[in-house]
Amino acid sequence: MAEIQVIGAGLAGSEAAWQLAQRGHRVQLFEMRPGTLTPAHQTGRAAEMVCSNSFKSDDPNSATGILKAEMRRMDSLILRCAEATRVPAGNSLAVDRDAFSEAVTAALTAHPHISIRAAVVAEPDLSKPTLVATGPLTADPLAEWLARVTGSERLHFYDAIAPIVERDSIAMDIAWKAARYDKGGADFINCPLNQDDYNRFLDALLAAEMAPLHDFDTPYFEACLPIEVMAQRGRETLRHGPMKPIGLDDPRTGRWPYAVVQLRQDTLAGDHFNLVGFQTRMKWGAQKEVLRLIPGLEQAEFVRFGSIHRNTYVLAPKVLDATLAVKGVPNLWIAGQLSGVEGYLESAAGGLASARFLDETLRTGSARSFPRETMLGALLHYLANASLKDFGPTNAMIGLLPELPEGEVDTRTAKRAGGRAGVKAAKGAAHRARALAALETHIALEGHPA
Repeated sequence: MAEIQVIGAGLAGSEAAWQLAQRGHRVQLFEMRPGTLTPAHQTGRAAEMVCSNSFKSDDPNSATGILKAEMRRMDSLILRCAEATRVPAGNSLAVDRDAFSEAVTAALTAHPHISIRAAVVAEPDLSKPTLVATGPLTADPLAEWLARVTGSERLHFYDAIAPIVERDSIAMDIAWKAARYDKGGADFINCPLNQDDYNRFLDALLAAEMAPLHDFDTPYFEACLPIEVMAQRGRETLRHGPMKPIGLDDPRTGRWPYAVVQLRQDTLAGDHFNLVGFQTRMKWGAQKEVLRLIPGLEQAEFVRFGSIHRNTYVLAPKVLDATLAVKGVPNLWIAGQLSGVEGYLESAAGGLASARFLDETLRTGSARSFPRETMLGALLHYLANASLKDFGPTNAMIGLLPELPEGEVDTRTAKRAGGRAGVKAAKGAAHRARALAALETHIALEGHPA
C-alpha cells in the first residue's frame, strides 16, 4: 500500500491517520508540537482540545447526533476515545481533555502502520499523497505555502477560549447542580443571578480591559463569540445566549433566575469545571475581577483563563471539491477546521472522510463524494459549493440537508403528540433514517469493508 503524509495531529489528522493505517497504508504523521506550540495548545499530545471539551449534543435526531451515528458506523477513533473518557454533561458528549488526548495518542503510537514525527513542515513533498490537517492555528510558513499552491489567500477569524475553575472553589450553597429541563443527569453547576447581579456583572464586563487584537479586519466566528462582544450588542443578549435561565429551576425559589451561568465538568475526576459559552478576551486580571461578581464564583480559583487567537481557513468553494481534494493540485487534500468546518466533531468527521477519499483515490483512481442525504455529505457539499462572497466556517446543521420528500413526516400527528418540538423530532428522525440508509448504500458500493 501507499506511503501517505498526514500533516497535523489534531482531531482531523489523528482520525485520518488512523483510518488510513487501518486500511493498510503506511502513514507518516507530522506534528510540530511540543517543539513549536501554538498560542492555544499546551502539550504535544494528539487531538488536544483547547476551546471546549464538548462534542456537542447527543440527541440522536439532531445534526450532531446524525453525524455521530455516521462516524460510529465508519469506526471513528475519535468518538471511540471520547466515549471512553466522557464526563457528565447532560445530553451532550463531553470528555476529560487530558485523558482523551492521551487515549488518542496511545492508539496512534501503538499502530504498526503509523510513524509520528515531531517536525514543522513548511513545504510538503507532493510526490507523496499528502493530507494537510493542521487546523486553524496553522504555522505561517505552511499557510503561506498553501496560499501559493492553491492560488487563494488564506482567510481568518478570531476564536476564543472559556475559563476553567476549581470545583472546590465554587460556593455550592449558592449554586446548584441540574441540567436544563432536567434532561440527562444533574451534570451542570448553575450559578443564579438576579437582575441587580446581572446588571452589575454586565457593567463590569463592558468596562473591563481587553487583550489587544492584532488584526482589526479579522471577524469573530459568530457561533463562538466572546461574552463582551455579545454584551456590546445589547444588554439582553447574554440573557438570551450563554446566560439564559430557561429550564433551570432554582431549588431555593422554585423559579427560573433572571440569568444563569452554567459550568460543565472538564475532567474525569470532577475537580475542574469550565464556564459554558464564556469565551473571552478580557485580560487575566480583569477576568478574575469580573467573573468573581457571579454569585457562587466569588472565591473562584482559575485553572485556566480565557484567551483569544486568530484562526486560519481556506476559501473552500474555490480551493476544494466535495472530496476535500485541492482543485488542480494532484496528491493534496485538506481536512478539518482548515477546510472551513467549525467544531471538534465536524473536524474529526472531515478527517475520517478525507481518509476514505484518499484511500479510494489510490485504489481506483477517483473518489466518490458522500451522498448529500448524509450529514457528512451535506457538510462537504456546502464547502465545495457555497457562495464565494459569503463563505465562512460552518457547523453541522439540519438546514444543510436536502428537504425531505413531501409526506415523509406526518406533521399533523407529530404536532398533536408534541407540538413544535414533536414535529422537529419527527423530521430529525426521518433525516437520520435517510442519512444512515444512504450511508449504507455508499459503503456497500465502496468495495472496502467499513
